[in-house]
Amino acid sequence: MSAFLFFHESSRSIKRRRFDDELVESSLGAPAGLGSKLGRARTQSTSSPALGIGAPFDLPPSSSVSTLPPTMVPVPVQENRPRRNSSKPSMSGRRNRRPRHPHVTTKDLGRWKPTDDLALIIGVQQTNDLRMVHRGMKFSCRFTVQELQQRWYALLYDASVSRVAVGAMKNLHPELISNVQSRALYSKGEEQLLGTIKSTSQPTLEVFQELVQQNPHILYQGRTAKALFNHWQLMKQYHLLPDQIVQSLPRGEHVLNFSDAEELINDAELTESRDEPVEQELTIADSPPDFDNQTLAVLRGRLVRYLMRSREITMGRSTPDHSVDVDLSLEGPAWKISRRQGTIRLRNNGDFFLCSEGKRPMYVDGRPILAGNKYRLNNNSVVEK
Repeated sequence: MSAFLFFHESSRSIKRRRFDDELVESSLGAPAGLGSKLGRARTQSTSSPALGIGAPFDLPPSSSVSTLPPTMVPVPVQENRPRRNSSKPSMSGRRNRRPRHPHVTTKDLGRWKPTDDLALIIGVQQTNDLRMVHRGMKFSCRFTVQELQQRWYALLYDASVSRVAVGAMKNLHPELISNVQSRALYSKGEEQLLGTIKSTSQPTLEVFQELVQQNPHILYQGRTAKALFNHWQLMKQYHLLPDQIVQSLPRGEHVLNFSDAEELINDAELTESRDEPVEQELTIADSPPDFDNQTLAVLRGRLVRYLMRSREITMGRSTPDHSVDVDLSLEGPAWKISRRQGTIRLRNNGDFFLCSEGKRPMYVDGRPILAGNKYRLNNNSVVEK
């Protein structure tokens, strides 16, 4: 017979009758679940001691019949099988058991880095002005003046925020601390000390090194001679030194204005430099063209003048194998000029038209004429290539 075990969860023990095979096997051990019936007399088929399976106690030996006196009632021991209690403990109690940590205020600690706190503290100590710190100091984020004020008050009056910030600043690398200190703003006392050096002088680094050594109580601890020299040059550039103050205008009755200054200028004394190439071109342009009975038009450049005496002429770049009427290479560099750049024709109505035939466009009065297009020429038109 194969055995099947089914485990069911219950709060009481299940009582059932014993089958025949279990009665036969009782000679090998005491059956489980005897309960209160162990007090009655049982006959055993053998006189060997009974080893209880599930009840770790021994029965006294006998010949054929053994009787348990009523005073010796064995107490059954529970089986080793674990029993499940029907009343399940609520899991919500376990889930709600969380370790309690002391409440720590972490407002804005994510945005504010230790270098920002150090820069804020140094800036306020130097200037005593949060707006000046907002304009002059460089932080990791673009904080507003209100955010700087809230952070400063938190560092002053919030013990938890101050404790966390101080601990983070103590763990900063010395290079980061020196970098923040090198960007510290200059106090009024420091700028007054730099103002003692005249703007007309040419100070060297030794002069500023003496200032560092002689005024340690005025200068910030991270100041160097090079830093003082650079700041003095900036003050000189923006006219912030005491000897660079602009004098106020006179408050008399007569104040010089631009009109009065213009009247004092003598026009005869004003001379202009002469530009000979421009004057030569103007002279050529003003001179009347040499027309005769056979000349239809005149083309004039800086170096060449051509008289158009036929109804059609060609322009371009002359080569040993190809010749044109107007050689544009005589005017200058001709590497952009085609061998046949364009043609000027005279129509029966008396109008002159320029036809562009080169790879690159021609320009008439600044207007580009592409290849295959025509444009009417007026008197004094400027043709360019």
